[in-house]
Amino acid sequence: MPQNSRYSNDEFEALMNKVILTLEESGANRDLSLMVLGNVITHILNTQVKAENREAMASQFADVLKKSVKA
Repeated sequence: MPQNSRYSNDEFEALMNKVILTLEESGANRDLSLMVLGNVITHILNTQVKAENREAMASQFADVLKKSVKA
């Protein structure tokens, strides 16, 4: 998903693979996985982003997500 990042590809891939492996090991189906990931994103926005910036950042995230899944 990230295009230009301050994080290395190795760092990104390692963390992403841990998240995916955790979901798979838990037997989480698509709906549960999306619910969990959505709640994680909400938690990150609520705890790491100033209140006045949350809505804009959520919108930006949603736009990038939509672009990444276009066929």
